[in-house]
Amino acid sequence: MALKPTIYKFRIALSDLDRNHYDALNLTVAQHPSETVERMMVRVLAFCLNAEEGLTFSKGGLSEPDDPDILKPEYDRLSKWIDVGEPAFERLKKATRVSDEVKVYSFNAKSDVWWSQSRDKLAALLVSVYQFSWPEIQKLSGMTTRVMDMSVTISGDSVHVASEAGECELKLLELRGPNAV
Repeated sequence: MALKPTIYKFRIALSDLDRNHYDALNLTVAQHPSETVERMMVRVLAFCLNAEEGLTFSKGGLSEPDDPDILKPEYDRLSKWIDVGEPAFERLKKATRVSDEVKVYSFNAKSDVWWSQSRDKLAALLVSVYQFSWPEIQKLSGMTTRVMDMSVTISGDSVHVASEAGECELKLLELRGPNAV
């Protein structure tokens, strides 16, 4: 018998000061049986960082390896392809062929190793890469409940999350993209 996903419900007051985007999001997120809470929360943060009309979580997620974690369909192609984790070069190469904008949000303990091995190969692709600190993601996951009201405030390279369970500040490092150093 196959394991079923765990369902989380998030009510998010989003304030993205950089993009002047303010929204009340009601997200229902299915955590795949093989997915950690940390990875699921990075998916939620990536959604908040890119929130706009038409953005959606992939229906397949981890169970459909050809699908991005988050996408925005646009007629016969994708306008956004967003992956969480440390995807392979071939996957990102395919993503750039089928989507106008490709982003990666890396977050775990092996993130630095993945980036050092992938940086030169990814230079040929139009892919933006961001990195969250693993200890900060662990702190956020420790605050996570199955039904959660939270506020997310985005300003510069900082994401501030507040909920009944506490608050945490996450730094977002842009490794490759329009503002990367």
